[in-house]
Amino acid sequence: MVMRSLLPIVLYVACELIANVTAMKPVEVAGIVAPGGVFIYALTFTLLDLINETLGRSGARRVVAAAFAANLLLALYTQLIAALPSPSFFDGSDAFLRVFGATPRIVAASLAAYLISSLLDVEVFAWWKRRWGIRAWARVLASNAVSTAVDSFVFVTVAFIGIMPIAPLIGGQYLVKMAVTLITLPLIYAVRSSAGTR
Repeated sequence: MVMRSLLPIVLYVACELIANVTAMKPVEVAGIVAPGGVFIYALTFTLLDLINETLGRSGARRVVAAAFAANLLLALYTQLIAALPSPSFFDGSDAFLRVFGATPRIVAASLAAYLISSLLDVEVFAWWKRRWGIRAWARVLASNAVSTAVDSFVFVTVAFIGIMPIAPLIGGQYLVKMAVTLITLPLIYAVRSSAGTR
């Protein structure tokens, strides 16, 4: 079980960290505005459902805790490096600060949204599986529809209220996350087929 979940776990943590690094740049695609990290971050919800399928609810919650620790370490270490002085020959300090010097508000928003929405995703997915026993694709859609909405609302509101218009960012994030959910649904069957389950 653990070996079969290793790739989704590694990808899950990697996508979490990459999303945090790329979240500072807003992007506009086909008229939808969202933080840059949203595309790869949206994948994490389906990856977490894959982990939930193979390791169960308690295993998925442990992975969420581990990824939270990785996110916190990234946030704290980048803040430390941003605060330390650079040697005179290095002329990229401003660029480094622009990319990695996220304000405490952005870091707090990211960590809070991640923890709340990921734990919610684990619970909703497990509840749907236990209560209805419906097919995996429906469980993924149900859990992601709830958790990505909560994630989008918490992150954008805490990070950008009073700075940017939050409604288009929330809506854009949610639309992108659900689009990525639909595109990545076959992933859950790739993992399940190796386990011989429906």
